[in-house]
Formats: sequence, structure tokens, C-alpha cells
Amino acid sequence: MLQLRTLFLFLLSGCILLYACQNDQREQHLAQREQAIIKKENDFALKEADYKSLVKMRDSLRTKKDTVIIQSWPETIAGVWNSKAVCRESNCSEYVIGDQRANFWEFISDSTGLFTRVLDADKKLVRVYNARLDSSGIQLQFLSDSSAAKRLDIHFDLSQVNPELLKGTQAITINQACNATFTVELTRTTPR
Repeated sequence: MLQLRTLFLFLLSGCILLYACQNDQREQHLAQREQAIIKKENDFALKEADYKSLVKMRDSLRTKKDTVIIQSWPETIAGVWNSKAVCRESNCSEYVIGDQRANFWEFISDSTGLFTRVLDADKKLVRVYNARLDSSGIQLQFLSDSSAAKRLDIHFDLSQVNPELLKGTQAITINQACNATFTVELTRTTPR
């Protein structure tokens, strides 16, 4: 009788362990499937964003066929400027509070719109920003494409203090994980 109970308890505990192991395997399998679904959703969201930007570009090209409006920078802004940027806030490893950056900025335009080219000290192109000018000031934006290893979202808000000075802020977001804020000051390089 004692052996029968022992055998029964042994079989019962074996079944419980087997069931528990199967549950752990099922949970691991479900967690793996959930991660795969999240990755597919993120990939799809990137493709959807690319698609929407392409549709927007296509639509803008279609509407501009009839009326081509060539924008240009006002004379007080067009041309080359020296820039000095100082990091004021950061939770990114790439930027430390107090970091200073100096570049040359060139405000240019063509039939597709307003742009700002940023050049390093050797006059090599660093980045081109899409620009918008309105009564509140100048807004610049750069957004890396979805295939880039590092997703950058950079925004500038600038206002003209006088014909020789522009001031504002720069906000950088990297991989939607960290942010840095800079104060920016631009001064004319040469007289117009």
C-alpha cells in the first residue's frame, strides 16, 4: 500500500513537472512570437512613413506643375554665416552639456524651396536642412531616412535679432531614445 502511494505521488509529481515545463516552453514560444510581431509592426511603420512621404512628394510635384513659385531668402538672411552652438541639455552619450560646435551655414534656395547647408571648418558639407521662413522666424529640419542606422531628428528655431545676428535653439533626437538641446548663434561672415 505504501509503495502504491509512493508510486502514485511520484507519478503525480512527474506529471506536474512535465506540465510546468511545457508551460515554460509555451511562454517562451509566445514571448518569441510577440517580439517577432513587434519587430514586424516597427518595420511596417517605417515603410508606411516612407510611403506617406513619397505620396506627399508626388502630390506636391503634381501641384507644382501648373504654378512654379520660386522662393528665395530675404537679402538680410541669404548668404554665409558663422555658427556657434553650445549644448545646454542632454541625455545622449554623443553630446555633453557645455559642448561647443562651430560651422559655416549657407542659406540657399532653388525651385524646390528653401534650404540651409551646414559646412565644417574645411568647407565640407555636413548636412542639408529643409527650411521654412514665416513671420515667427526660421525653422530648419533634418530627418534621416528609415534605412539609416542612426535615426536623427534635428530641428532649429531661429529668429533674426538684427541683420548681422541670428539666434535660436537646436533640438536633436537620436533613435527616439535620447535628446539634446543647443543654443545657436549665427553671425555674418562677410558683408553682403
